[in-house]
Amino acid sequence: MNGVRVRRPVHPLAWWAWAACLAVAAMQTTDPNPFLLLLIGAVECFVVASCRGNDPWSRSLALFLRIGLVVIVIRVVIEILFGQRGVPGHVLFTLPHAPLPSWAASVSIGGAVTLESVLTAAVLGLQIAVILVSFGAANSLVSPYRLLRCLPAVLYEAGVAVTVALSFTPELIETISAVRQARRLRGIPTNGLRGMRGIAVPVLEGALDRSLQLATSMDARGYGRRNDSSASVRGVAVGATGGGLLLLAIGLYGVIDAGTLFGLGLPLVAAGVVLCAVGLTLGGRRMARSSYRPDRWGAQEWGILASGLAAVGSMALAHALDVEGMAVSFVPLAMPPLPFLPVAGILVAALPACIVPARRAATEALRPELEAAVA
Repeated sequence: MNGVRVRRPVHPLAWWAWAACLAVAAMQTTDPNPFLLLLIGAVECFVVASCRGNDPWSRSLALFLRIGLVVIVIRVVIEILFGQRGVPGHVLFTLPHAPLPSWAASVSIGGAVTLESVLTAAVLGLQIAVILVSFGAANSLVSPYRLLRCLPAVLYEAGVAVTVALSFTPELIETISAVRQARRLRGIPTNGLRGMRGIAVPVLEGALDRSLQLATSMDARGYGRRNDSSASVRGVAVGATGGGLLLLAIGLYGVIDAGTLFGLGLPLVAAGVVLCAVGLTLGGRRMARSSYRPDRWGAQEWGILASGLAAVGSMALAHALDVEGMAVSFVPLAMPPLPFLPVAGILVAALPACIVPARRAATEALRPELEAAVA
């Protein structure tokens, strides 16, 4: 394998920061432009298709795409059944109407369903779907175990619990499949009550064995061991973390909403990030952790983060400049314009597909050298 250079994987937090930036870009208006939302989703799918590997979690995006389609359908169905009927427009059909009391005037059951209301509901459902796809993209590009290693020390125990909980269902399905295959090869029935009873005992025994192995390995690695720290340090850590989270919530509201808090949104977010970093650092001193071959943050991670920030910044700048096409209304019915500034920023978010080489392609390129080395 002389001359073969294996590229290091991307830092997990870089992918999550990139996906979070695209999710924030999709949330930055209450009347979103459907073309911008579709462009954000297309960029996410393109980057995932270019950069994902062959790992089991790399197929998570397809599940989130299906969930997004279900969300859009549910949003449209709710609008058809219970939407507000006072909006004029092109009537598609009329459902039987049920009168409601005066305190429920904003809700209606049945009545005339207009094309404009259906389109508005579909776009709002599309906004939620794109946000879900953003998290699906991060799950497809990042190993949950590598992400666990990058968590701050103070969040490590909670992260382990979440990782174990998320890995329970795949391991259970794999165990049931292995037990069924073994029984089938021995000519033992796997269906019916008798088959279920024969499968349940080996599966339960395997779960107990895995739990004991997990407990032993966690104890051998010093899980739960803490260092002593003063009460004042713990108080400062809790106060800084709580204040940082509060500032982050207010700042994110200011970034997402184009109202009066927009000018203070980014400074509050920056201050909240700094306070959270201080609080997590002080709180993490109580945790004794070591890391073997830690993930490095290099030039390609900065490039991925910058591409995601370009999408958020272009959307925020377009809102600040009141660019036409950022807020879309389908009353009256018309084709929404496509603003150039946010389109350019969203397209910049696709640069990770060029910065990061596809791990599947790298594996195929290394296969002849690996086979020669084994031979």
